[in-house]
Amino acid sequence: MRRPRTHVLRVDLSTGETARERVPRDWRRDYVGGKGLGARYLYEELSPGTDPTGPENLLALLVGPLAGYLPGETRYAAVTKSPLTGGFLDSYAGGEFADRLAGSLDDCLGLLVTGAADRPVRIEVEGGRARIEASDAWGDDAAETADRFPDAGVACVGPAGEREAAYATVASDGGAHHAGRGGAGAVMGSKRLKAVVARDPPPAVPDDLAALRDRDAAAYGRDPTGEWQAAGETVETVDYADEVGILAAEGWTEIGFDGADDIGVEAALERATGREGEDQTVPGGFRIDTPDGEVVPRGAAPITLGAGLGIDDFDRVVELCGVCDRLGLDVIGAGNAVAWAVRAGEAGIVDCPVSFGDADGAERLLEAIAARETPPDLDVDPDLPDALADGVDAAVDRFGGADLVPTVKSMALPGFDPRAAVGVALAYATSDRGACHRRARPQDTEPLARPDRSPADRVRDVVGEQNARSVLWSLVVDDFVGEAAWTDLGAEWLAAVDHPAVAGVDRGGTEDETGTATPGDPVDALATTGERIWTLTRLFNAREGFDRADDALPEPLRTSAADGTPGVDADAFDRLLDRYYAARGWGDRGLPTPESLGRLGLADVVDDATPLDGRAIDPAAPAESDG
Repeated sequence: MRRPRTHVLRVDLSTGETARERVPRDWRRDYVGGKGLGARYLYEELSPGTDPTGPENLLALLVGPLAGYLPGETRYAAVTKSPLTGGFLDSYAGGEFADRLAGSLDDCLGLLVTGAADRPVRIEVEGGRARIEASDAWGDDAAETADRFPDAGVACVGPAGEREAAYATVASDGGAHHAGRGGAGAVMGSKRLKAVVARDPPPAVPDDLAALRDRDAAAYGRDPTGEWQAAGETVETVDYADEVGILAAEGWTEIGFDGADDIGVEAALERATGREGEDQTVPGGFRIDTPDGEVVPRGAAPITLGAGLGIDDFDRVVELCGVCDRLGLDVIGAGNAVAWAVRAGEAGIVDCPVSFGDADGAERLLEAIAARETPPDLDVDPDLPDALADGVDAAVDRFGGADLVPTVKSMALPGFDPRAAVGVALAYATSDRGACHRRARPQDTEPLARPDRSPADRVRDVVGEQNARSVLWSLVVDDFVGEAAWTDLGAEWLAAVDHPAVAGVDRGGTEDETGTATPGDPVDALATTGERIWTLTRLFNAREGFDRADDALPEPLRTSAADGTPGVDADAFDRLLDRYYAARGWGDRGLPTPESLGRLGLADVVDDATPLDGRAIDPAAPAESDG
């Protein structure tokens, strides 16, 4: 029998207390689960200036109301205040742990962890309850920790999280999956929480939802995105990015990489021993054997650890990915940190003998970063690994070199270079968690679009995708499946379980001649939900001191690339940012206005500590300046 998810489990590691509490119905209606619900709890419970690695920070591991039932891979969200950016963070992972967490939570939407233990502990989740147990796994890597619990799903921190590296991951399934960007693993490590262990099997799909799941899974398998994923998974993105001219290489000094063919999908197909979920309509990542065990590299590995570091040996790229997986380091953050060190060494800013193409040197530096100390056989500045563990901006603050590797809100950019696609720059700059290629994905379409694509087109796409993904990540649906197989943002699924996000909404709505849902229909309601959630994360960041200055175009992207690709024009980008704010109904500081909050039902949520803009930018003003 299906039970609605109406509760959360709360764990205070300082006191050792655990409890179940009901989620307010209006919170479930307005924020659904996952990202949205996590944002609501963070905004409600954290004071401005809360130390991300202090006991007062909240770490939420959340699912959606249909967890375990939806097509594609079950996923969970890690939501917290980021130690890397100091702002809102949501990060996602799938796999066995997510499956088992969905079953172990029973009628709960997630686990809310506060406080800090005085010794290493783990949290066991089973039967809709949580308990705290002592852990003797401190010091183990992600694979070793998972091996201790062969009959359960395990999410843990590796050595990088134990030492609070600012881009440490929450690693699950032995390091095959990661809630990766922004440092949720550092928050977990600061709480002395080594692991969360989910004991129960995945939930059985109820008969009344099985047909929906089978239908949507089959539809996704026939969709071009599903066909692409089945053929090459995300490893194929290195081939695509190189082909269309947006692949950043060798520490952002080049666009395009001569060795792309050697580290792309053909190399993966040649080396793979199998695929994740081979019995599914669309299989998952490639399984690659290495001397240190099996590794499942995602697209970020060949892009950031391969092209980004000038390494064209697929086997060594996969091995570097395995190092990050076991240590619990985000491969994008780690690859960019090493790239910065190489360029800073070349510029004489730091002592660093590692060069582009040097896989052995990169591996030693990655291990030093996770340990926050320099081994005797690595001849670098003694303080360099510790500084790099806190991110590129922290290294810049200590040594200089701000013009080497681009960041947004202190998060290093993924390897899609926006100098060849300015819409990508807008998506990076306005992302709520820092530079992110998943909040909106102009890199998938803009390089192939008509050359006369207008600024209004770019803004509309970025805003629409950010809102839509806020809904999908609150349902915590498999990202690719949700965006490809659903045209209704999940309204049909939510209606099937009478969820308050759509309950009582008129399902007889129509579409106008452009295909836009009329007010009152569930798709329109969910679109507003997505905008509400995106605006709430903006309010959280504004309360932490973020504004227009943090939606900045990184300095390295203003200069031309070595191949002659011109830098992004700063004035044109500034006008594009005005258009973005106008489309959202925000003011010229990039802050929501009272009018926008009233429209989204956030007027009673916002507190006095959160700055607002008095009035929105006139939508006509950016258009006139474009002329």
